[in-house]
Amino acid sequence: MTPGARIAAAIDILAAIDEAARPADGTAAEYFRKRRYIGAKDRPAIAAQVYAVLRHRAALDWWLARDGAGQAADTTRSRVIAALMLIDGVPFGEIAACFDGGRFQPEELTAAEAGMARRLSGGTLRHKAMPRAAANDIPDWLEPYLAQVYGAALETEMAALNAPAPMDLRVNPLKGDREAALAALAAAGLTPETTRWSPLGIRLKARAPISGLDIFRSGLIEVQDEASQLAALLAGARPGMRVVDFCAGAGGKTLALAATMRNRGKLIACDVAAWRLDRAGLRLRRAGVSNVERKALSSERDPWVKRHAPKGKEGGFDRVFVDAPCLGIGTWRRNPDAKWRSGPDDLAELVVRQRDILASAARLVKPGGRLVYATCSLLREENEDQAEGFLAAHPDFALYPVARAWEETIRGACPGGDNFLRLTPAGHGTDGFFVAMFERQPAPPSASVIPGPDPEGDENPEPMTTDFCAPYPHDNAPLQ
Repeated sequence: MTPGARIAAAIDILAAIDEAARPADGTAAEYFRKRRYIGAKDRPAIAAQVYAVLRHRAALDWWLARDGAGQAADTTRSRVIAALMLIDGVPFGEIAACFDGGRFQPEELTAAEAGMARRLSGGTLRHKAMPRAAANDIPDWLEPYLAQVYGAALETEMAALNAPAPMDLRVNPLKGDREAALAALAAAGLTPETTRWSPLGIRLKARAPISGLDIFRSGLIEVQDEASQLAALLAGARPGMRVVDFCAGAGGKTLALAATMRNRGKLIACDVAAWRLDRAGLRLRRAGVSNVERKALSSERDPWVKRHAPKGKEGGFDRVFVDAPCLGIGTWRRNPDAKWRSGPDDLAELVVRQRDILASAARLVKPGGRLVYATCSLLREENEDQAEGFLAAHPDFALYPVARAWEETIRGACPGGDNFLRLTPAGHGTDGFFVAMFERQPAPPSASVIPGPDPEGDENPEPMTTDFCAPYPHDNAPLQ
């Protein structure tokens, strides 16, 4: 493809992303799937242009507004032109040659676009007059929340979060070991490395087409960010246990939990989207997992939860894992479009939803069992505040320090905190991730177990319709 044809494709994909409800990687994959003529070398180049605009949209829009081009008839084209000038440093003449209206080329530059491009020529993406949000490529409304968490370190953390992610793989111990996987990947011409923290992790510095490899088709490896792997390991699910993955999605955590259980015991994967559980079934079969039951729920208050709560000394589960829906800030490296898909109202709704999901899932935990709460977010409101609020509202649970769980499952010193686990790209080289663990206290000998609050309307659950971010993006391969 010519440079102009690649630019035209990037503009088309960005326009489709703006119109679609699905994540950017899915939109781009569908675009390429319908255009098989786009070559293997062209696709990464097009994806790089797309993701450059998504990562740096705040800074690009600041420049467009400053130039007076913010109200242009085609903002997508203006962003692409600005990115070519300010990020790639393409001279104006080359850009004009690409936008010539020829076959497969973008339409000719308008007078306004040409003027804007000339004025931006020779400039750089960052400018000293930029407000902090634009300079760090984050939405204006989120900047105060992130500044509260990181303070003076905000620039460092956001720079890492705004960089492309590596491709992390998890070795499936049901099928083999990490040494075998490393050897097979090297034989395929790749350069794998062991991950720093996860004993099952392998890292590739860039995205690779692993779906065609025998070790992927056989189930020896799965795509899963290292932070997500660590969260599943910390649960401490062991052979013979009864375990629930309460927000299973497409099954990334389910696969990891099943592997530590060695296919022995009972693992129930729950989700409100039956199609996600169906998709998980394909992955479970490939991984050789046989101890998983999939259960579609109508909401977090589905009657199934009440029926499976512990009664006296009977029933309940040893581990209940809640990978809660969240803003997904920790996955911006691979899902930068998620920055622009939410607002303050979404956060307010999510905080309520997370609280309700956690409270309902807690009903399933038996005395002595553990509840694991995880998000791929960075905000206190979705993380520490939720954990502390849960403990205040549930005196029958106590905090289980994550440092203790780390020593029991992964060994060594926990890198991300004592009470809670908090991981970031800048600090740990992983997606941003949070984990809190709670243990249900044994009931007094003379008392019956009270299975937690019984929310009003339990028998007529309200549908769970909120879906604010791509489901479990930390378990998916990055496009760029």
